[in-house]
Amino acid sequence: MTTGRPRLIMLRALGLGDFLTGVPAYRAIARAFPGHHRILAAPVAFAPLAELCGDIDEVVDTRGLEALDPELHGADIAVNLHGRGPQSHRLLLETEPRRLIAFANPDVGVPAGAPRFEQHEHEVHRWCRMLSESGVAADAADLGLEPRPYLGRFRGAVVLHCGASSESRCWPVARWIELARSLQRDGYAVVLTGSAAEFRRCRIIARNAEIPIDRVLAGKTRLDELASLVRASLAVVCGDTGLAHFATAVGTPSVVLFGPVSPEQWGPPPERRQHRVLWRGTTGDPHADRVDPGLASIGVREVRAELDALFATRRAG
Repeated sequence: MTTGRPRLIMLRALGLGDFLTGVPAYRAIARAFPGHHRILAAPVAFAPLAELCGDIDEVVDTRGLEALDPELHGADIAVNLHGRGPQSHRLLLETEPRRLIAFANPDVGVPAGAPRFEQHEHEVHRWCRMLSESGVAADAADLGLEPRPYLGRFRGAVVLHCGASSESRCWPVARWIELARSLQRDGYAVVLTGSAAEFRRCRIIARNAEIPIDRVLAGKTRLDELASLVRASLAVVCGDTGLAHFATAVGTPSVVLFGPVSPEQWGPPPERRQHRVLWRGTTGDPHADRVDPGLASIGVREVRAELDALFATRRAG
């Protein structure tokens, strides 16, 4: 970590979607501080994506609001991309940086005159605005990633990402089975992705939809490999989870199923019509242990209608 350059710490120790929605902020910081050694405090699993992003020099493994690595102390600049504080503010202030860029929080008292946190702001715009109001110009549209060429066997498949970090955001298994069957009947190849913890769910879907087990990729791909797969895919169907942001980042058409959280906060940019959103307009607990009623009410026919429209647009060039 000793480089001879001033160090800049960015804290965003959250999930995959959080990492990807932070890409415009990382790039803005890199443009504003090109001479700094830029360190992201985040799960080390994101290191391959940080390399793809090209604006992060190092990832230091950090989980949630745990104490930061002592090596991060004494940085020139610390940027809180994690939350509104006060806990995340205090974590960074304990490292004694020369400057903190963060949202205002009266429980901490610094930084004076900092931007105000807006509860219902879109996640991408939130951090870009914080930076812009702190004197760091940021472009919320700068979301793209260019993954390495896909070298696997499933180019041109439809990717179904069947899980999420909470049951409230998981579309019912029976719907995934029905969707996979309908796609295969119409001649589309289907692959199933997810985390290692979601392998069992994907295996059940594969068995009932007669998808070969080698097309169940849950837990079998690194994040940079998953980005390459998504880039080479015909389309993606997923819930409000990290893979939706992959589809946005690499430009692959997608249908994203929302339930307890509004797409106005976490959805794809509305001007990008290759990304379709289905949402009932209701909200709920995103951490609940049962599927959100609004999400559960979305039917397979609706999803196929959106997919078929995307396929038709693609065929038309």
